[in-house]
Amino acid sequence: MVATIAAMQAATHPALAPLVELVRSASVNRTPLRVRGGDTKAFHGPATHGIAAGATVLDTRDLSGVVAYEPTELVITALAGTPLAEIEAQLAERGQCLPFEPPHFGPGATVGGMVAAGLSGPARASVGAVRDYMLGVQLLNGRSELLTYGGQVMKNVAGYDVSRLMAGSWGTLGLIVEVSLKVLPVAPAEATLVFELPQAQALAQLQRWGGQPLPLNASCWVHDDTASPPKNLLFVRLRGAVAAVESACTRMLNDVPGQRMDNAQAGPDWADCREQRLPFFTPPAPDLALWRLSVAPAAPALDLPWAQLIEWHGGQRWLWAPADAAPQLRAAAASAGGHATLFRAPVNGLPADFSRRAPAAGPLATIEQRLRASFDPAGIFNPGRLG
Repeated sequence: MVATIAAMQAATHPALAPLVELVRSASVNRTPLRVRGGDTKAFHGPATHGIAAGATVLDTRDLSGVVAYEPTELVITALAGTPLAEIEAQLAERGQCLPFEPPHFGPGATVGGMVAAGLSGPARASVGAVRDYMLGVQLLNGRSELLTYGGQVMKNVAGYDVSRLMAGSWGTLGLIVEVSLKVLPVAPAEATLVFELPQAQALAQLQRWGGQPLPLNASCWVHDDTASPPKNLLFVRLRGAVAAVESACTRMLNDVPGQRMDNAQAGPDWADCREQRLPFFTPPAPDLALWRLSVAPAAPALDLPWAQLIEWHGGQRWLWAPADAAPQLRAAAASAGGHATLFRAPVNGLPADFSRRAPAAGPLATIEQRLRASFDPAGIFNPGRLG
């Protein structure tokens, strides 16, 4: 009966039918599947990409197209293989956007990969993450059942909010087939201010500004080695109503001496920050990995010997350090109310058994195990993808 229903539902999207059969066969034979869209985030995984030898690639790119877009309702629904750039271009035509600024990391990024990765750009601390904009999802689980959760409006979500559970699951719970997302209008005004401040002072100032009615949207602190002499720079982006942005610029520049950047220069800089194209993100040595520390925004400067780039008003901190610095970095992040993840592997590679994130423990580990057992009982989707 379930197989019949799945086949009928698959007829709605012809490209889905062979994927349903592939998952059904893989489940019976316990063949691992590597779920792949544009493959722009394949770098973020275990040393072996977390996929067992002989895995079959499950390519989502034929599942492409915008199913529905209601600009007046601020909702867009698209198939998982739809290019992210196509979604953003269509939204831009109506003066709308994905406010969490998902990174692409390459021209082939898809909307399904965006959700599966759960990564957000510079504005995340102010506007929310990918999961906060998930309204509904259609999912093909490990039993080859096509499941639908949520809808196209917030009030349709009843019971467990499974749609948001897909954000950051990295394809380990099933194949995302279709997603519905809340979108927002582009802000009427934008300004970027830059201040020369050491790290500790920059973090403290961000906390002070965060407690005031200012339209803070994004921030980035970095030690600029390319300047002569080198400088510690804090960039703050404001977005909102024209009057609010102009008033905030005056107020903040009165608080701390700084400069207002030309938007024509600042815009590409923020895009480079989102896509990790800034000079900081160039590997300084082949044995260093890019680490992502997610901590409480109010955490002070961390006592670590490696240079950092700090986003999200202090909540996200990047640094290059050896893979064997994992215990030190994870302890530092834990002491600041967060965790550390190895984001990009060193050029010379990682040990095969290296885990990019600390393994879940206690009740969290139990929840993860039960979720995977429920959605993917045969363990076929991206086995080991999360370590």
